[in-house]
Amino acid sequence: MSLININGLGIASPHRLFHTLNLAIHPGDRIGLIAGNGAGKSTLLRCIAGQTEAGSGEITRKRGLKIGYVEQDLPENLLDLPLIEAIRRALPPADREANAWRCGVALDMFYTPTVLHDRPLRVLSGGWQRFALIARAWITEPDLLLLDEPTNHLDLDRLAVLEDWIRYGSEGVAMLIASHDRQFLDDCTTRTLFLRADISRDYAHPFSRARGLMAADDATQEAVLAKDAKEAQRLRQNAGRLKNVGINSGSDLLLKKSKQLNARAEAIEQALRPVEQIRSGEIKLSNRGTHAKVLVSLDNIAVTTPDGRHLFRTGALKIFQGDRIVITGANGVGKSQFVRMLREVMCLGDEIPGITASPSAVVGYIDQQMSQLPADETAHGFIAGSFRLGDQRSLSLLASAGFDIDTQRRKIAQMSPGQKARLGLLALRLTEPNFYLMDEPTNHVDIAGQERLEDEIISHGATCVLVSHDRFFVRAIGTRVLVVGDGGMTEQG
Repeated sequence: MSLININGLGIASPHRLFHTLNLAIHPGDRIGLIAGNGAGKSTLLRCIAGQTEAGSGEITRKRGLKIGYVEQDLPENLLDLPLIEAIRRALPPADREANAWRCGVALDMFYTPTVLHDRPLRVLSGGWQRFALIARAWITEPDLLLLDEPTNHLDLDRLAVLEDWIRYGSEGVAMLIASHDRQFLDDCTTRTLFLRADISRDYAHPFSRARGLMAADDATQEAVLAKDAKEAQRLRQNAGRLKNVGINSGSDLLLKKSKQLNARAEAIEQALRPVEQIRSGEIKLSNRGTHAKVLVSLDNIAVTTPDGRHLFRTGALKIFQGDRIVITGANGVGKSQFVRMLREVMCLGDEIPGITASPSAVVGYIDQQMSQLPADETAHGFIAGSFRLGDQRSLSLLASAGFDIDTQRRKIAQMSPGQKARLGLLALRLTEPNFYLMDEPTNHVDIAGQERLEDEIISHGATCVLVSHDRFFVRAIGTRVLVVGDGGMTEQG
């Protein structure tokens, strides 16, 4: 018996997100939910959770169904609570004392160090905050878990823990998982739903296999549409000939036949719809080039926290033109701080002994939170003002990056994480750098955008240093991998 039956569901806000969606979720299903940025993934999850209403269609839930919903963002009212207390408060007040033991079990299943139990969520890493949200949903004993980007901010070790738990420790609970992490989807899901404005497609396979099947189905649909369009054109031509003959001969029968052929052609044309592609705006980069062979040299630099606590030493390191260096390691070891130190020297002109940067290096920088974007500016004001572009040029660039007029006039602080990511990448391109510093650049970027970013980095021969836990992305672009751990940074073959 199905846990959830979705029939003819549709949402438009203000443009159509999805339409006539049909889906059944059964016990034990692990469904990957795929769509472009802003295409309705989170909206669908909220509809299923009962937090928002659809514009059309209906959702039928099994009687007594318990749903756990893990959103992307940590609620403000939890930030100052200790980790274990934030989890405990997911229980009904009457059950908190008797079932407090569940909190410890939930933390243990994610191998949470005891020292973190009493720390406020505010001071924990994004990865531990994600686990806290999942644990809060899990202790309510749901029949269905809705997970919105569960892999964001997880390092490779934590990601492996999450994957093992989903596959082996979740005791058959059904899951609907919105994610852009291709490897995670392949490893953890058994079905894939491609959410699209017109024809959404559901396959009983993980992402990569399902994507190939969808491409074949789309090609078949394109062929059918082309054949139908040709038939409609033939009917129009025949109708025109019959009409001319009918007028010249005064035959009402031929004129009636002409109208019938035109009506058939119109019915075919009404049904014609181009195969929908996932488009949420283009991603382009640039590379102004440089004659320098070595762009950065480091002489065993000590990487420290802002308050001076030692994290690791880099050893001797040279970054050559054309290098695409991926920095990996556990959360909290100092990867982001290392990238920030490079930025301080190369962008802000600070002097850090032991770091030498080529004068010809022009740096483009983005971080995980897109903090380089001015929160109180609009997207249009930021692009037009920062890069001295005219109004029309700014409008055009933003439109090509997937921003409609309303979004262009909205403050950056009010944008979704995916929109901020695309705006940051557009600004990166307009900087025209020859050296890219990127901290988790694929966070919040949809799969089509990730693949476009990979192509752009490679085709432009960009020199870059980036932090990433996206395994598909790292395999696609990395030429060197530096692993941070045990107080040092070592190059991996």
